[in-house]
Amino acid sequence: MILADQLLDAAARLNVGNATKGTCEQMVLRERAGLEGTFPLDSGTDSRVHTSEMSDHARGLRSGELASAAGVSTDTLRHYERIGVLAEAPRTQSGYRLYPADSLERVHMIRHALQLGFTLAELAEILRTRDQGGVPCKRVLEMLEDKLTSLEEQILELQKLKGYMAEMVGDWRSKVGQSGPGKRVHLLHSLMAASVPGATNGSLRGRRKQR
Repeated sequence: MILADQLLDAAARLNVGNATKGTCEQMVLRERAGLEGTFPLDSGTDSRVHTSEMSDHARGLRSGELASAAGVSTDTLRHYERIGVLAEAPRTQSGYRLYPADSLERVHMIRHALQLGFTLAELAEILRTRDQGGVPCKRVLEMLEDKLTSLEEQILELQKLKGYMAEMVGDWRSKVGQSGPGKRVHLLHSLMAASVPGATNGSLRGRRKQR
């Protein structure tokens, strides 16, 4: 546009003839038409370029990204969706699951609650109530109080079991030391004489599985 205006000014100053001026004006018009017919490289925020897959990161996290950030597998995320502790993720046009940005905080909360002894079924109940606008705080407190009581009882049982096992180790060590080479002492038979205090059926085995 600056070049076009300069051409017009130059024609006026030189007082050229109408034919020359007309030719000059035609050149200007053609130049202006050419400039107005061009398009900027930036397609704008309403274009498909700005609504492509690159914008997915601003709207949320793909399943692989969320799983990596939370330290879980994508199968775990899908399991959380199925039981209702994590909202079902919508899919992008490319078919990828796209979780809201706050899903990472929820997954962290779920993992921490599981460490405190909450079950996924309990969390599903709590989160369903909260997501529907309810106030499950009293229920959550009652659950945690019950879990604390249960934990204290387990600690007492384990302390009793620890004392019994310590006595048993001492007794068995003495029997093994007094026996001759290759002679059976029948250690396990001694367990038939009395029940093991503080132990329930498969108590230790069950606790190991829960970890």
